[in-house]
Amino acid sequence: MTGYVPGRQPHHKNGDRSGVPARTPAPSKPRSSPARANPAPRITALGGGQGLSASLSALRRLTSDLTAVVTVADDGGSSGRLRAELGVLPPGDLRKALAALCGDDDWGRTWSEVIQQRFTGSGDLGGHAVGNLLIVALWEKLGDPVAALDWVGRLLNVQGRVLPMSAVPLDIEATVRGHDPEHPGAVTAVRGQASVAVTPGTVQSIRLVPEEPPAVPEAVAAVREADWVVLGPGSWFTSVLPHLLVPDLAKALVETRARRLLTLNLAPQPGETEGFTPQRHLEVIADHAPGLAVDAILVDERAVTGGAFGQADLDGLEKAAERMGAALVLGRVARTDGTPRHDPELLAAAYDRIFRTHGRIGPWR
Repeated sequence: MTGYVPGRQPHHKNGDRSGVPARTPAPSKPRSSPARANPAPRITALGGGQGLSASLSALRRLTSDLTAVVTVADDGGSSGRLRAELGVLPPGDLRKALAALCGDDDWGRTWSEVIQQRFTGSGDLGGHAVGNLLIVALWEKLGDPVAALDWVGRLLNVQGRVLPMSAVPLDIEATVRGHDPEHPGAVTAVRGQASVAVTPGTVQSIRLVPEEPPAVPEAVAAVREADWVVLGPGSWFTSVLPHLLVPDLAKALVETRARRLLTLNLAPQPGETEGFTPQRHLEVIADHAPGLAVDAILVDERAVTGGAFGQADLDGLEKAAERMGAALVLGRVARTDGTPRHDPELLAAAYDRIFRTHGRIGPWR
């Protein structure tokens, strides 16, 4: 693959392609062509961090027509430093998505490892990931975050496309009850993704700063043109929910003709969702996006039958899914080593079953 989806061109401001070498795209194929009796589905996956990487590692086994729409609110580590110093989007989650879409050949494996490699030492480069610097360098050269990510994708020969959900850096501000252990009933505003992710107390809701940020047009189009939109797994408040707070993206999620799949995490996340039941995860989604309907919700059966969530109320979970318009799908998608991580092959098999069972009959439109 070329690293960009045939027929889709990188976005350039005001049509200006100066400084960008010309390329001739492969001709796009009609999606409803009779010759394509059983084409792979067009999938758009939303999220960030390790959760999105897990989903992409599974989905790339099922289709090459895959787009990742990534959160841009990280303010910690290498991403936070680059963001603060240069005013750029945080590149870390975008880098992880690109690494997850690298090929399984020597070229793909090598580049996946290279862009994830971090410099050691205590100097200015210490802690920075190579991929973060590469992405930021292309952003500065091209002045267009989408075009730059397309060029990185071509270099890495990724299977699919990676897009930021917004072209402006965002902050997450959470309303937290009990942030101060000495005042467990007090409600506090906690700002910053890194702080929200580890906050003590109970996160009740989040908002984005600035409010109502602009969505990247290509991300909106990817949601509207998909056959399936996959949301989650991932850090619930800092990777999954932010997409629902970008107005144009949220509108596209509600209006798209695509089927929508929500993947539940394998365990509550310390700090961010500590003590949450599976039902509470769904309630949080519904609270932040009351107009969003979902077609299927994938849950690891071991996680809710004595695993990380304990013995969950399956009847209550099913009713919570029904309130969102979704079928509850139980499957085995976790690694067998006991860690709360998704197994790419098991997750791919579960996704495939859902796409076949809950998808539209006949060819993908």
